[in-house]
Amino acid sequence: MSNLLAAAAVAAEEGGHGNPLLPHASELVFGTISFAIVLILVGWKLVPQIQKTLEERTDAIEGGLKRAEEVQQEAKETLEAYKRQLAEARHDAARLREEAKEQGARIIAEMREEAQAEARRIVEAAHAQIEADRQQALQQLRAEIGALSVELAGRVVGESLEDSARQSRVVDRFLAELEERTRTQERISS
Repeated sequence: MSNLLAAAAVAAEEGGHGNPLLPHASELVFGTISFAIVLILVGWKLVPQIQKTLEERTDAIEGGLKRAEEVQQEAKETLEAYKRQLAEARHDAARLREEAKEQGARIIAEMREEAQAEARRIVEAAHAQIEADRQQALQQLRAEIGALSVELAGRVVGESLEDSARQSRVVDRFLAELEERTRTQERISS
């Protein structure tokens, strides 16, 4: 503390004025020039850097907001496109279900027709087979009845009917009489 007081005393004696708070004119000029140099350096080097950084931040913020708006708009457009595609897909699915139902009904109808045609064919074939079997059985029965009737007639008459023309006439006459009796009985029953 003593050094400070001694320096103040020396300064007072040299400057000739007694206020230690006021600087000397040389210090004031030197301080003003130094301040101006620092101010120029700061304005020349530091202020542009600060402005550049501020502009970059402003651009980044504004660009980020613009990009966010663009992304949000794209998201809305994508959502709308997705909704349209989903609606189209639902429509297509409904149309495909309807077509599948129609096709299924058509296939069932075709299968039913084919089954009915097959059933008719089987029934007709069965009828034809039955008719053929009936005709065959009738032919066999006629042959057996003919043989039996020839044998019986031969025993009744007492002579042999070995002539085939004679046998055939006798058998045909006998069968015709049997068929006539059968028809007569059917007419009476009806």
